[in-house]
Amino acid sequence: MNLENRISAFVKLGDFLSQFSTEGIVKKNDIQFNDIFFDIFKTQIKRAKEYNGWFNDENVLFSIENWAKSLSESNLKKWTVSYAITENLSKKIAVIMAGNIPLVGFHDFLSVLISGNNVIAKLSSNDKHFLPLIAKYLEHVEPEFKGKIEFTEGELNNFDAVIATGSNNTARYFDYYFGKYPSIIRKNRNSVAVLTGNETKEELEKLGEDIFRYFGLGCRNVSKLFVPKEYDFDSLFEAVYSYHEIINYTKYQNNYDYNKAVYLMSLFKLQENGFLMLKEDPSYSSPIATLFYEYYDSEKEIFEKLNTDVDSIQCVVSNLTIEDRIEFGKTQTPNLWDYADGVDTLKFIIDL
Repeated sequence: MNLENRISAFVKLGDFLSQFSTEGIVKKNDIQFNDIFFDIFKTQIKRAKEYNGWFNDENVLFSIENWAKSLSESNLKKWTVSYAITENLSKKIAVIMAGNIPLVGFHDFLSVLISGNNVIAKLSSNDKHFLPLIAKYLEHVEPEFKGKIEFTEGELNNFDAVIATGSNNTARYFDYYFGKYPSIIRKNRNSVAVLTGNETKEELEKLGEDIFRYFGLGCRNVSKLFVPKEYDFDSLFEAVYSYHEIINYTKYQNNYDYNKAVYLMSLFKLQENGFLMLKEDPSYSSPIATLFYEYYDSEKEIFEKLNTDVDSIQCVVSNLTIEDRIEFGKTQTPNLWDYADGVDTLKFIIDL
């Protein structure tokens, strides 16, 4: 099986996933193996919230829809063309996946397989049902994937390298157990927005997508704002009001109520609008339903701050000329070549 065959298989997977979008689930007539997988996949989407209360239909379908768009032939070829991918590779890559948002580990899974290597996936208990179904679909459209994909719930054995994603605490565990192997160990990161006060209402509305998608649980979610002194937060609250129905989701509401109570009892100064709280805080990782913010005096100051804290930051949303900045509303739709933590996963695998 060569690279062309692997790309073809993932394109077919993308076609299959394109039936499941935020605009609706619509069965198409020209999708391979739909008679086997469509109803099963549809049922799994409907049941996702039973296994993980944060995985509502909207967010699950959003994730699937974006992967369907990413797995086009043009995207896959653009992504892989600059790499020297040697055929007949047989490295076994252990991938330990997070489960904070739907299919968060898919990019690592894809990177290992598109390179021609074998993946041993250890799934999070919070997201362990979609990827095995996807693997079965790939094995149907390209039988040579059989034997190259393994899922395990037990101890990892017989592998050549590790890609592991977790918290700062689990990262210490990963470093201890996998330190002798080539590895990518990902820790906590958060995304920020640097505002100037000159943003348009449309840009701030799009920022709402960066804040509220996946209930704020992803590392690409904006969890902190940097704003100039005397910034008018009313314009932000007004712009993101269209997301106010998020408070009707019980798990989100419970977190909002709990965190608000803690803040008030601690006499912290808050600004809030009934579904989002703003708290001045130097930290990057804010609780659900909360955005931290910090003031800056000059562009030079904020550039130096971002450079100093680069290892804590996943994405930067801004209109300022900041390296690798992301446009408003785009943090949750990365390209295949937008690597987590800025570490080129595919190059790491190919260079083993």
